[in-house]
Amino acid sequence: MNPFIGVSKKLLSVCELLELIAKFTTEPSYYFLRWTHEVSKHWEIAPSENNFPMIEGQMFNRECELRWKQKRKDSYEVLLLSIAGEYPDFLKVGEEWQTQDRDAYLYSSTETRFPKGFPSKRLDIGQRYFIDKKTATVHFVALTVGK
Repeated sequence: MNPFIGVSKKLLSVCELLELIAKFTTEPSYYFLRWTHEVSKHWEIAPSENNFPMIEGQMFNRECELRWKQKRKDSYEVLLLSIAGEYPDFLKVGEEWQTQDRDAYLYSSTETRFPKGFPSKRLDIGQRYFIDKKTATVHFVALTVGK
């Protein structure tokens, strides 16, 4: 396991973002998409051009989490939280990271604090803490697929 955190070297178009998501997708992967008025209902379905524009989203699996956020009308900045080493298309964030996996729990689909759209069935998800080795500070918490 080789933890890596990076940001995209440039803003990505929708087509480039979809290609990047496909590159990092393994089975199982989940996708959580957010618009101004709703969140995705079906976490198992990968985003397509029809889903855009969206304000932000994330894809996660056992090895990584990709987070993207709209910066301009049709361009997105991407953050990668990975345990599979460095990637040349990303600028490294921080020096040395260690990770710690934890359980995670979804809120009920009837929870009123969140927008409608959380899946009603239980997904096998966990959390991965990215901890700075020098300071022992947790800087990022990524979603991951089960243990």
